Amino acid sequence: MARVVTRETILKELEGLAEDQLPVVLDFIHFLKFRQEAERARQRFAAAVEEARSIAQERGITDEDVLEEIRAVRFRQ
Repeated sequence: MARVVTRETILKELEGLAEDQLPVVLDFIHFLKFRQEAERARQRFAAAVEEARSIAQERGITDEDVLEEIRAVRFRQ
């Protein structure tokens, strides 16, 4: 219910805003959406890293093993 009231309040406030200020509001909305998506991406990345570490641990792969693989690929090029 509070969400609906907040949305309605925002719409009423927008109606009273000067036309030249609307692009500023739109930019801010885009910024908020970008920040929200960036946070979701960070969470997905952290979960993927955690899953990869869990799989590596189950298979006996150490951090040093991973570093050796990376070095081998880098120096091969």
